[in-house]
Amino acid sequence: MTQMKSAYQGKISDEMKEVAKKEDIGIQKLMKRLASGHVVIPKNINSKSIPVGIGKGLRTKINANVGSSSELEDIKLEIEKAKIAVSYGADTIMDLSTGYQFKRVRSEIMKAVNVPIGTVPIYEAGINASRKKGAIIHMDEDDMFKAIENQAREGVDFMTVHCGITMDTVEKLRKSHRIMGIVSRGGAFLAAWINHNGEENPLYKNYDYLLDIAYEYDVTLSLGDGLRPGCLQDASDIPQIQELIVLGDLVERAREKHVQVMVEGPGHVPIDQIQTNMQIQKTVCKGAPFYVLGPIVTDMAPGYDHITSAIGGAIAASAGADYLCYVTPTEHLAIPDVRDVKKGVIASKIAAQAADVAKGIKSAWKNEIEMAHARKNFHWERQFELAFDHEKPRKYRRGKPAKKEDMCTMCGEFCALRLVGDDLS
Repeated sequence: MTQMKSAYQGKISDEMKEVAKKEDIGIQKLMKRLASGHVVIPKNINSKSIPVGIGKGLRTKINANVGSSSELEDIKLEIEKAKIAVSYGADTIMDLSTGYQFKRVRSEIMKAVNVPIGTVPIYEAGINASRKKGAIIHMDEDDMFKAIENQAREGVDFMTVHCGITMDTVEKLRKSHRIMGIVSRGGAFLAAWINHNGEENPLYKNYDYLLDIAYEYDVTLSLGDGLRPGCLQDASDIPQIQELIVLGDLVERAREKHVQVMVEGPGHVPIDQIQTNMQIQKTVCKGAPFYVLGPIVTDMAPGYDHITSAIGGAIAASAGADYLCYVTPTEHLAIPDVRDVKKGVIASKIAAQAADVAKGIKSAWKNEIEMAHARKNFHWERQFELAFDHEKPRKYRRGKPAKKEDMCTMCGEFCALRLVGDDLS
């Protein structure tokens, strides 16, 4: 039985209790949102992960992607990256490995961290087809669903499935004036398969079978945005919106079978289009939790895309997005290392906190008020404890020590707080 089915039947699970406590939300309210599909708790029945709630009225969550590639496969490095991401506040980890030891990488990451784990099963199907049949386009339906079922059995909590890449959406893409075409790797796998085989996407054609697997293991489906824009010029175009319309229908079909589902979103989006994108998704997909990559708000900052995405993420989450996928400084350039992962997570945490304050999330405001009091009273260690990065501000403080404890080297004796003290507060 899925968390959604339990909530629908009025049965309170241990996972619901834990999420309600962490989010400071009434259990009945949480159950209602779970039953309606406005909240999900990605928790495979075979998983030992800590329950995390994603959706309406909850804290904005952060996902960190890790995983090897055919160009760089270092299992120890991927485990370290996953651990670092969680230690700095990532709520979930997605393993996007495409190297030949992808199964071992996934297994070791699942042992190393206790947060929900996500995957993109079409990668496994494509890698196996490339090995055994010579090319990704030669994979068949059995290859795709075997990968999905194998990963569900292993305990994967949520899966990105590109069900919205259909023959019709691929045709619309072909007729569009996009600069970047398809930038989603999973979306490209399936678009290439459709073009080569002249057949409908098996994940769309056999969607009911996919739902049966998801229901059996309570895998949360993350409906992938295979046609997300890869540059600002391509944002909010017909292929993107057409895919979203397809996903809206698939959300309703998943809910009818009590399968937990969320929807993925763009991508590269100009600031002035972000709020509209969030509103369209929430309307078309009937309030399903929205999981966005970034959004990246300018294409002019390679090496700094953790910043461009944090800007977009703050706006997106304040406008309705529930779940942010981090972006590292190496986006578009190289596989991230441990330092890049840390920077990506912290940037996304900043975006999520800014959005949660705007949304009136109680825990976000509690932390802001605590930090204000710590700063007013020159409680440096408390400030460092509250900060997303505990070490960096401490190093700055120690590296440039002030003459007195109740000042810093920025203002020194002319510190505004020291000059007026409690007189004006």
